[in-house]
Amino acid sequence: MLVGGLLSACGASTPSKGSAPGSGGAAVTAGSGGNSGATTGSGGTPFGGTTGSGGTMGSGGTTGTGGATSSRGTTGTGGTMGTAGKVGAAGKAGEAGTAGVTGSAGAGGATDATAGDLSKLAMFYLDVTGGRVLTASAQTPKSKVIVASAGQGPDGIAVDVARGHVYWTGMGDPSANDGFLKRSDLDGSNVVTLVPAGGTYTPKQMKLDTAGGKMYWSDREGMRVMRANLDGSTVEALVTTGQTDTDRMDESRWCVGMALDLAGGYVYWSQKGPANGKVGTLRRAPLAMPAGQTSVTRTDIEILYDKLPEPIDIDLDVGAGYIYWTDRADDTVSRAPIEIPKGSTAATRTDRQILVMKVTTAIGVTLDLRRGKVYYTSGANGALGRVNLDGTQNEALIPMAGNLTGIALGELP
Repeated sequence: MLVGGLLSACGASTPSKGSAPGSGGAAVTAGSGGNSGATTGSGGTPFGGTTGSGGTMGSGGTTGTGGATSSRGTTGTGGTMGTAGKVGAAGKAGEAGTAGVTGSAGAGGATDATAGDLSKLAMFYLDVTGGRVLTASAQTPKSKVIVASAGQGPDGIAVDVARGHVYWTGMGDPSANDGFLKRSDLDGSNVVTLVPAGGTYTPKQMKLDTAGGKMYWSDREGMRVMRANLDGSTVEALVTTGQTDTDRMDESRWCVGMALDLAGGYVYWSQKGPANGKVGTLRRAPLAMPAGQTSVTRTDIEILYDKLPEPIDIDLDVGAGYIYWTDRADDTVSRAPIEIPKGSTAATRTDRQILVMKVTTAIGVTLDLRRGKVYYTSGANGALGRVNLDGTQNEALIPMAGNLTGIALGELP
C-alpha cells in the first residue's frame, strides 16, 4: 500500500512545540566526526543446549558427533560411550558444550560452533533517566557504565566493533529542537559529538551502514527519517511526514523505530501515534529517492502494518521474512511477516505474533540471528530480557535494569 510523504510519524513522549524542521531532502552539514565504522551489532545466546534429543537418541551416543562438533563439547567420551546414548549422560557431558546435549546429528555442536563463544557477545544499552551508556556480557550479564554523561535523553544505539565505536542518539528536550548524535570508543572513552544539538530534532532508534559509511535514525518530533555520514557530515532527510508546528501535534506523524535492509535497498521505520492510539504503523521506502521527488513529496512509501497500539523500536530478519517490534502501549514484543498476507491489507491483517507480554513500557529491541534470539528493554525499570525468535524460552537477563531505551549487540574480539 503506497502513501505520500506527508503521512504519519514517530516516538514516545509528549508532543512538543518548536521551530519546524527544515524541508527534507536537503543536505545539512553537522558536527565534527571521527572514523567510519564497520558493522552494527546483532547477537545473542546459543540455541544449543536446550534440546535433549541427543540424550534420547542412541545415535548421539553411537556417532559421537554431538560431542565432537563443539569446541567445548569435545568430550568424546560422551559421544562414544553407550552410556551416553542411554540418556544423556553423554548429552550432559558437554555442559555448556551444548554440542553434547544435542548429540543427535551433532546439531547443537554445529549451532554453537557457528554462533561462536557467547562470552564474547556484549550488550550495549542506554539508561534514559540517568543519561548513561552501559554494557554487559550476554553470557554473564552484569551492568557496567561506560559513559556516565551521555547527554539528555539517550535513545538509539548502534555498535561498530571492527572500528571500536559505540554510537548513540540523544533526544535532548523534546520541545527545544536540540537533539544530537554522539560516539565513543567501545570502552566509553573519547566521546565525540557527531551531529550537534539542533542538527536533528528528537532522534530515536538508529542503525549503521558501515560499508556505505552512513548512519540512519528516526527523528520523532522532527517527523523525519534521516541519515548522515558516519562522521556526522551531510545530514539529510529521506522521509518527511510533516513540517509545521500543527503537523507536530499529530503524533501519528512521529517516526521512532529504524531498520535497514541494505541488500534489498529499503529503510523501515515505525510511526507510533498517540499513547495507545491504535493508529501506529510500520512502514518502508526505498533508500533511493525517486527521480524528481523529495523527502516531502516522495510517493513510494508503503504501509506494511496499520492500527497498532503504539509501536516503538523495530528490527528485521530479512532472510526469514519477519519484522520484529516493541509496543509500549500493550507492553509487548511482537513479530509478523514483512509482506502483507494475500487477501489482507495493512489495516486488516491479523498475523501479528506476540512473543513476550508484560514488558513494562517496551522500548528497545535487537536480533541475534546467529543464535536465534531477540533482546529487548523496558523503559520503566523492567527487565532487560532475551527470548527465542519464536517466543519460547523467555528470560530476564537483568531484572529491574532501569529506565532503558535502545539496545545493540557486538561480537567482541
